Amino acid sequence: MSTSAPLPPECRMANDIARAFRHLPDDQAAEAVASHLRRFWDPRMRTRLSRFAAEGAAGLSPEVMAAVGLLACTEG
Repeated sequence: MSTSAPLPPECRMANDIARAFRHLPDDQAAEAVASHLRRFWDPRMRTRLSRFAAEGAAGLSPEVMAAVGLLACTEG
């Protein structure tokens, strides 16, 4: 039995999106994930994802972490 808490919905969805772009090189995958989040996610969802990433990001894929960094650069 796992003792870790389940990932929040935004984290699970972001990881699923990243999985769809794994065929791309890492930098392109991160940009594709960030672009998807910018275009289709409500700002509140992006904020929750960013907060989770800032708190340690356990369970987030490297592509999602890179995408969160890209979002922070463009959304201030």
